[in-house]
Amino acid sequence: MAAQGTATCSTPGRAPCLISNPPRKTPGKLQLQSDRFIPDRSAMNFDVANMLVLGKENSHSQQQQQQQQHLRYDCCQEEYKKQLAENLLKDANILHKESRILAFKNRPPPPPEGFDKESSLLYSENTAPGASRPRKMFRHIPQAPERTLDAPEILDDYYLNLLDWGSNNVVAVALGHTVYLWNASTGNIEELMQANEEDGPVTSVAWAPDGKHISVGLSNADVQLWDSLSLRQVRSLKAHSARVGSLAWNGPILSTGGRDNVIFNHDVRIREHVTGKMVAHQQEVCGLKWSPSGQQLASGGNDNLLHIWDAAAAVSGGTSSYLHRLDEHQAAVKALAWCPFQSNLLASGGGTADRCIKFWNTHTGACIQSVDTGSQVCALQWSKHERELLSSHGFSQNQLILWKYPSMVKMAELTGHTSRVLHLAQSPDGYTVASAAGDETLRFWQVFGNPDTAKAAVRTKARETYSALNSRCIR
Repeated sequence: MAAQGTATCSTPGRAPCLISNPPRKTPGKLQLQSDRFIPDRSAMNFDVANMLVLGKENSHSQQQQQQQQHLRYDCCQEEYKKQLAENLLKDANILHKESRILAFKNRPPPPPEGFDKESSLLYSENTAPGASRPRKMFRHIPQAPERTLDAPEILDDYYLNLLDWGSNNVVAVALGHTVYLWNASTGNIEELMQANEEDGPVTSVAWAPDGKHISVGLSNADVQLWDSLSLRQVRSLKAHSARVGSLAWNGPILSTGGRDNVIFNHDVRIREHVTGKMVAHQQEVCGLKWSPSGQQLASGGNDNLLHIWDAAAAVSGGTSSYLHRLDEHQAAVKALAWCPFQSNLLASGGGTADRCIKFWNTHTGACIQSVDTGSQVCALQWSKHERELLSSHGFSQNQLILWKYPSMVKMAELTGHTSRVLHLAQSPDGYTVASAAGDETLRFWQVFGNPDTAKAAVRTKARETYSALNSRCIR
């Protein structure tokens, strides 16, 4: 009988052998081994075989440990979800509901009959007029003049101001020694006055604000005041010692600038009419403009200088000093235009060597913007209805340019004149601009819009305003 843990085998013709069995940790059935299988040890990996043997022995316990870990993990996950539901959703049973956190709900009940219609009507009728309709972005700008008139013998002189359009819708233009009046409403032409050879030619014209009187500057340094209705001279204003090339009205005050480099203020209501004297320019004063508020006067000269004067100091009776001396232009400053929608904004244009339009803050004297136009700037006109500026030019195109302010993008270029466009004047309604050039023509451009379209827009706006006033309001 063999000892425990060993087994004997006998084969005929061979000696008996002993096979030893490795101890087992768990009791099991004894397996008989056969010696008929002879392995090839050179092809065996004993490390892998050892791992497989030990793995089979430990697989049961490891599987139990993994199951216990998974069970604990599942319990933690369930507890975490319950805590999350209780704290965030205030509902511990949400995990047992087959519903989503964000779910579609039924539509709200419909409003009472007639409620929706009344509220819609109420809010639509109280909307500001024009708010629901897109604003018109573009308008047609005619490229050809609306009318052309002959202007024979008009002086081709950059430093003179020979054209003006009065509040009575009458255009005054100086042709040589004669001043003519053209009624834009009726088309009638009248001769206002004719200067003799010693006094003429006429060097400047300017309508008074009343639309009845007109001032005329002459080469003999005289300034005459005329009544346009009776076609007679009212008085003569003497102060200058050389030709008077620029005139500007501020109520009953007439400012005059001459080749004597001096600016005078005249109160046309009194006998001693000179109420102020301004001396700052070194050469001829060729541009004068009062601001719409009447608080400041701008003067430009052939000395490339632009001055800003205070109205109170200008009528003090003595020689006044300027508020600002602006010297950034490189040529004569004749073109001046005050902005109608910003009281302290002034546009000025320079001559051939400068070619720039500059914008000034007249309160501080700072240059806000400068644009090189490429040619001599002869005259400027602001639009009364849009933020636009019209400029007239000399060599080489002799064109009018419509600018969008403040971007200064060219909206249109109007050509037709064959000589430099020296003068611009705007109609009382602000839609038409008259231009006079050295080619002896006077052209009328409907550049700032169509008055018929504007009247239709005003009527539509009035109807909308009336409708809004008659609608109900929320207080």
